[in-house]
Amino acid sequence: MTVAAIKSDFPAHIAQAKRVTLKVGSALIVNPQTGAANTLWMRGLAEDVARLRKAGVEVMIVSSGAGALGRRYLGLTTRQLPLDRKQAAAAAGQPILMRAWDEVFSEHGIKVAQVLLTREDTERRRRWLNARETADTLLKLGVVPIVNENDTVATEEIRYGDNDRLAARAAMLVRSEALVLLSDIDGLYTADPRNNPSAEHIAVVETITPDIEAMAGGANAAAGVGTGGMATKIAAARIAGAAGCSTTIMNGQALRPLSALGQGARYTLFAAQGSSGAAYKAWIAGTVVPAGQIHIDAGAARALASGKSLLPSGISSVAGLFDKGDSVSVLHDGRELARGIAAYSSDDIAAIKGRASKDIETILGYTSGDEVIHRDDLVMV
Repeated sequence: MTVAAIKSDFPAHIAQAKRVTLKVGSALIVNPQTGAANTLWMRGLAEDVARLRKAGVEVMIVSSGAGALGRRYLGLTTRQLPLDRKQAAAAAGQPILMRAWDEVFSEHGIKVAQVLLTREDTERRRRWLNARETADTLLKLGVVPIVNENDTVATEEIRYGDNDRLAARAAMLVRSEALVLLSDIDGLYTADPRNNPSAEHIAVVETITPDIEAMAGGANAAAGVGTGGMATKIAAARIAGAAGCSTTIMNGQALRPLSALGQGARYTLFAAQGSSGAAYKAWIAGTVVPAGQIHIDAGAARALASGKSLLPSGISSVAGLFDKGDSVSVLHDGRELARGIAAYSSDDIAAIKGRASKDIETILGYTSGDEVIHRDDLVMV
């Protein structure tokens, strides 16, 4: 089957994306009759993902379910658990969850990898960059990253508490153009349809307003395993939309849920606001106080002006103390030309300045890439 034929099976905003992030809720992962992993359903989603990958779309999955699977495995039947037992359940459930994902994707010759994040990993710039490098590398290697919150170490004060907002942050992390929240409801309604049969479905939301937020109901208590609700999904759509990523809220219970979208299944699409690159570079240029300065020569200044990355060979000196992941100013002849996110610390840049990129690993004993500041992390001012 041709790439065009495969893409025709999916909605355009998914088929035309370069990267898609899928969030899968616990109610879909856990078999309600047995409490075990719902591998039948997971196998159908894996088939959809395999088809998208054949069409050139890279896919990352944010998967709930570890806590629920771990509860069953450890025999923890109480709904409300103290933090230490929640963490224990998550620790026990993670390998069960990953075995299930590995089983269904291996049928398509696709490898999976576990990526565990805390809120700090997505909010502290250095950790964000490290996580992004890992996720980018996995996707480029043809691996499907399976992301979850690292509940074994996250306390109530520093955790997301729901995977909807984590999924939005993860989508931003890898610059997804589309985020799909697979849930137990087929989108946003004017009121909670479980309580109000006259509630009307909303197909497209161009802008999230207070009226839209007021339409959100609570979590589906009947499912017994999830923590999110429509409010967290709208919050996720706001986060993703600000980074240029659309958000789809859909009922994922069909055995091949993404294919069902292409066959007319109902969903709500939250439109993207702007582009991911524009949002990220606006953040660098306008909201970050530079931690130090990198002074460059005329050749490097010309390279940056033409849209290239900053290499160590063009650096003449470094001022200030900063770490990898900090924002820095780039200057030539005393004038600030650009701001960017440093891939190396000030000490390491001082050691490699004026040298070729191929010498970085020899000098430092490691490498974070050829660029001191990658063009994707740099904005001219």
